[in-house]
Amino acid sequence: MTSTPRPPLLRLLVLFTLGTVIVALFFLVSHQLRDVGQVRWYPEVPECELSAGPCQAELGDGRRLTLDLGVRGRIRALQHMPLEVSLEGVNAERVVVDFVGHDMDMGLHRYPLSADDDGRYRGVGQIPICTEAVMPWRARVIVETADGKLGSGFDFEVEEDAP
Repeated sequence: MTSTPRPPLLRLLVLFTLGTVIVALFFLVSHQLRDVGQVRWYPEVPECELSAGPCQAELGDGRRLTLDLGVRGRIRALQHMPLEVSLEGVNAERVVVDFVGHDMDMGLHRYPLSADDDGRYRGVGQIPICTEAVMPWRARVIVETADGKLGSGFDFEVEEDAP
């Protein structure tokens, strides 16, 4: 008994199906890592510019968070930024800042912050190389508490340095 070779179209369909499954698994894992569905999101204070200074969000029940990127003026790709989050009325177990592309998926760029003695959370973050000269980004602050995760997002623009 001899086996007949598979037609080339069948091989192509098998490879296409396998590729589709791999891409779907990538997006599923990526979505799970971002914690998007597990966070109670609150709006930021309108018309705040992170490039001009700290921005705030009310988290309900007298709770508040403030994010400062530590940069005044233009925010550039690959620039190290001293991140600082201060909280009022919130006992945090963990604080992280995610940078996500506003109009396109640029991957997950998560920066955990460390608690300081003054009650503020600090760390260093960086925006990766952008695909456009000026690109909109969103900084998402996620605060883990004993009662769940709270968060807010802040929009800003990043300029790519000219070579």
